[in-house]
Amino acid sequence: MKRSISLLVALGVASTTMWAGAALAEPVHKAFAQIAAGSAAKVDHAQWDRLLKTYVQVGADGINRVAYARFKAEAHDQLKGYIAQLEGVTVATLDRSEQFAFWANLYNAKTIEIVLQKYPVASIKDISLGGGLIASVKGGPWAAKVVKVSGQDLSLDDIEHGIMRRVFKDPRVHYAVNCAALGCPNLMPEAFVGERLEQQLDAAARAFINSSRGARSADGRIQTSSIYNWFQADFGGNAKGVVSHLQQYAEPELKQALEKSSPGGLSYEYDWRLNDAK
Repeated sequence: MKRSISLLVALGVASTTMWAGAALAEPVHKAFAQIAAGSAAKVDHAQWDRLLKTYVQVGADGINRVAYARFKAEAHDQLKGYIAQLEGVTVATLDRSEQFAFWANLYNAKTIEIVLQKYPVASIKDISLGGGLIASVKGGPWAAKVVKVSGQDLSLDDIEHGIMRRVFKDPRVHYAVNCAALGCPNLMPEAFVGERLEQQLDAAARAFINSSRGARSADGRIQTSSIYNWFQADFGGNAKGVVSHLQQYAEPELKQALEKSSPGGLSYEYDWRLNDAK
């Protein structure tokens, strides 16, 4: 009986904190906290950039989709080679922008590679690679250890929540990592690079926020992505903070609607269907 109660409590906590990364181990953050300020070291992302330009299709509806079937048939091995290249990088030798670009590109490349392994699938949440209780509750491949960097076995959750959100403390992390879903901020048709990172992140934030998936006015309310609910702590800690963040990147019409809205008027939605170009 005691074990059953503990399991129920664990399931409740897991579902409540589904995307907050609360269950991640602290050592992951500590192992990758070192940043080589002023370092001139660079990581070559040219291969990933070519793959993105080839297989990411920019849609007229503002949603970028991936030609998974063609990608799997033509370039799956190339993608594996790029990921293996990144696994050999000594991250601590990179400055802040290079590290951010490294982690974002690794996360996105490995996410695509996992989808290619299991393709065809209707949603990334249908892919199970193990990862314990949290993985069994929320579904998807995020909790499984799938890459090794600097001797550390890492999951996608480790990269996003244990490293990127904690090391960089930048809400634009959420516009950089892509979870292969239609509701997610776009997978951009170019690799992130340190020298242009700020412009790329701002462009990604503007593109998502001003799309129907990011924020839109509907019947006097603001319909927003569930990202701003799941990760509210990264956007000011409350609904007012979310509105303030959205206003930073909103185009005039949306900005006006946000100014007239009340934080209590926010509602959330997310589309987990695969961002497939078929």
